[in-house]
Amino acid sequence: MKKIFSKKEVDELTYEINGSLIEVHRRVGPGLLESVYHKCLMQELEIRKIKFESELQVAVEYKGVILSTELKCDLLIEKNIVLELKSAKEMLPIFIAQTLTYMKLLKAPRGIVTNFSVSNLMHHGYKLLASEYYTLLPDR
Repeated sequence: MKKIFSKKEVDELTYEINGSLIEVHRRVGPGLLESVYHKCLMQELEIRKIKFESELQVAVEYKGVILSTELKCDLLIEKNIVLELKSAKEMLPIFIAQTLTYMKLLKAPRGIVTNFSVSNLMHHGYKLLASEYYTLLPDR
């Protein structure tokens, strides 16, 4: 069952996730494989007692039928925030499109795309996204 978060709770969770991302990037630096960042981030989220699902298979509904697909969301945080991890030369538009798709299919109000292969994570490797579900959240 998905807990209904308020906008404030989603914003506070985003702040905690950002701190986790910065901590992982600060400790291990740029240039590693995405799988390394994924494992480090899962450990950091566990330390912070943040609930998540890893490599979540994303189903697609087509004409009333739920179809199993090969789509996998890197991390779904507290069933509200899609977190896509990348280790690429640059932030590509397809990364944002992919995350927006996962947000829509999972009905997630927020998404974060992070590319760890940059020198400054928050300035060059970070994109915060909001879906229509964010606007439907209660303010408190």
